[in-house]
Amino acid sequence: MSFAREASRAVRSTLILWILTAIIYPFVMLAVGQLVFPFQANGSIITDAQGQPIGSALIGQPFTSDRYFNSRPSTTGYSTADPTADTSNILQTGVSGASNLAPSNPALIDRIKGKPDPDPDQAIEGEIPRLREAGITPTADLVYTSGSSLDPHISPEAARAQITRVARARGLQPNQLEDLINLNTNGRFLGIFGEPGVNVLKLNLALDALSS
Repeated sequence: MSFAREASRAVRSTLILWILTAIIYPFVMLAVGQLVFPFQANGSIITDAQGQPIGSALIGQPFTSDRYFNSRPSTTGYSTADPTADTSNILQTGVSGASNLAPSNPALIDRIKGKPDPDPDQAIEGEIPRLREAGITPTADLVYTSGSSLDPHISPEAARAQITRVARARGLQPNQLEDLINLNTNGRFLGIFGEPGVNVLKLNLALDALSS
């Protein structure tokens, strides 16, 4: 068999595979996603009562107000930044990732327990003292960041630990918030994988609807 024929066959095979894998397959998957899973395929965007998008169910947001259930800490501020002072280019890159600090690392210990200092600019308010000051029993996910620092979920225990503070700020009964947490708790995948979690954005949206 001639070299030209072998080369022609190789080129045709490459073109056929390219058309199948780079054009046909992606467009088929796009069509299936839009027809069967449009919510997930378009970013799992959550909207408010007016239909305005307010975030994704897959990406956490920072909640720190006493009127809301707070998110877990984030090393990246949940990829939010001031557009006029985004020195780390967080808004441009969507930075995510853990701090990779070992349990014995002084920076991690100071962030968790706090670091008093005569100079206010050098003092560090620890996560545990901050939570206890707010009347919240610290849980692991309210103290430590997630692997991506964009985790939208907290554990049901972390949500229940905040009931007293939110109820007091909202003038609601604790049992109302307990019911709200139960309604917004996702169980284990297929009943066996992972742990139950509460999507903080969905929970706070339900909280606003309850209060109104």
